[in-house]
Amino acid sequence: MKGLYFQQSSTNEEITFVFQERENLPVTEDNHVKLQVKACALSQINTKLLAEMKMEKKFFPVGREIAGIVLDVGSKVSFFQPDDEVVGILPLDSEDPGLCEVVRVHEHYLVHKPEKVTWTEAAGTIRDGVRAYTALHYLSHLSPGKSVLIMDGASALGTIAIQLAHHRGAKVISTACSLEDKQYLERLRPSIARVIDVSNGKAHVAESCLEETGGLGVDIVLDAGVRLYSKDDEPAIKLQLLPHKHDVITLLGVGGHWITTEENLQSFQLRILKDVMEKLSTGVFRPQLDEPIPLYEAKVSMEVVQKNQGRKKQVVQF
Repeated sequence: MKGLYFQQSSTNEEITFVFQERENLPVTEDNHVKLQVKACALSQINTKLLAEMKMEKKFFPVGREIAGIVLDVGSKVSFFQPDDEVVGILPLDSEDPGLCEVVRVHEHYLVHKPEKVTWTEAAGTIRDGVRAYTALHYLSHLSPGKSVLIMDGASALGTIAIQLAHHRGAKVISTACSLEDKQYLERLRPSIARVIDVSNGKAHVAESCLEETGGLGVDIVLDAGVRLYSKDDEPAIKLQLLPHKHDVITLLGVGGHWITTEENLQSFQLRILKDVMEKLSTGVFRPQLDEPIPLYEAKVSMEVVQKNQGRKKQVVQF
């Protein structure tokens, strides 16, 4: 049985993805579940975070967002039984890669998959659903009538965040990084109050938001990265697509919340996982998923994901 792993070069600059043969899994431990993986989503690996947490090793497992069927349960497992269909996120210290036919996982990292939700939808939505839910519900206390700026709304996370914000009755403004993204966002229903096209570098995000809110500024900003430094210190593509931190501060209203994905400025719980699956089941979440990928193409696909070259969510289907 093979699983996908990655290893870093001695300089920690390059990542190589490799399939490794795995030994048969041992007897299922007390609170653990043995799972037959049916789908695993691909997400960029934060190697800097792993290094800061002292979690570096020669081969690190790849794939954390999984959906599958319970094969066996430990003696103290209380939430699941064999043949249950589940979805969850493997912890960072998991020894098993999600990109493998069978994995072990503690029951507290799993929830039941709704019957009408497909394997690829479940695995492809769970991570971005948790991120959007945490940002808008727990960190910024979104409520009806508030205005929200969601940067890069056509991304996998941005799409889910827009849908959640609309579901909560918020007014949504979003940025688009290309003409294709702009057209996609303009087709969304409920409609977005304003789509700001930043692809040519000419749009002023702060001015557009202040104009849309009558000069009051937005209540919540969920960014997709920001520029922290002067023009001379930033890559050209970042200059073109990302706002400067001072622009974000300018467009925020009094008492506004700025939720950032920029690591230089910045747990999930079972109830969040359950709520994400419920919203996926009822159609609140409609994820942007690419066509399912077979396991043998996972290595090449992860190389694309790691370079942040894809737009839609990539999911491996077993």
